[in-house]
Amino acid sequence: MSNDLPLIGDYSTPTAELSGARIGVVTFPGTLDDRDAARAVRTAGAQSVSLWHADSDLGDVDAVIIPGGFSYGDYLRAGAISRFAPMMSKIVDAANSEAKLPVLGICNGFQILTESHLLPGSMIKNDHLRFICRDQVLRVENNTTAWTNGYEASQEITIPLKNQDGQYVADEKTLDELEAENRVAFSYVGWNPNGSRRSIAGISNAAGNVVGLMPHPEHAIEVGFGPDATGTDGLTFFTSVLTHLVGGKK
Repeated sequence: MSNDLPLIGDYSTPTAELSGARIGVVTFPGTLDDRDAARAVRTAGAQSVSLWHADSDLGDVDAVIIPGGFSYGDYLRAGAISRFAPMMSKIVDAANSEAKLPVLGICNGFQILTESHLLPGSMIKNDHLRFICRDQVLRVENNTTAWTNGYEASQEITIPLKNQDGQYVADEKTLDELEAENRVAFSYVGWNPNGSRRSIAGISNAAGNVVGLMPHPEHAIEVGFGPDATGTDGLTFFTSVLTHLVGGKK
């Protein structure tokens, strides 16, 4: 079978070492992309573990993904209710522990990470006050995190974007610190689609184990089913964390 256009569900055989990695995917009421994130994990060669928001057992996972959607209907503020979930308390503790559990927040997951104070700043409605859905070019600003180490510095990738509350905001001091400490993980290229301060599309914490971004890498993991000619630019997020877990580039 040709490797140029794999069939749906036809994954390459992972190595035994990578197939042992367990990556949790959290589901909240209103989560939309948990199955897509789980499929991206499997496509990368790891085991996907379902985590329910109301539980308090991380299930001995090696990393966690908080996927996109509209948890609790974005009532009050996007991610504001989800931050109080028992599972989030466990994730916050594990991410801040000496073990530094890798955590990726995608779209609503990014919003939840800011509400949980794992990442600074906040997410507000797009400056044009409309929902947006498009293929978005990003520049990789930091390729040293647990989730970006497979990319080249300044590499441009194309990832689907779909959000209504995607405008990243923070005070000037925080923005200066993020840039000075190389914690801006991704920037928008060509057009700032939601008015985010300094065209920021994603950031990391100081340790680099926690990353949040608005675009959806889980929708760009397979040839023929994602944006541009290949549609696989997002898969590197999920293979990067495996490289990190087996002791590669951190």
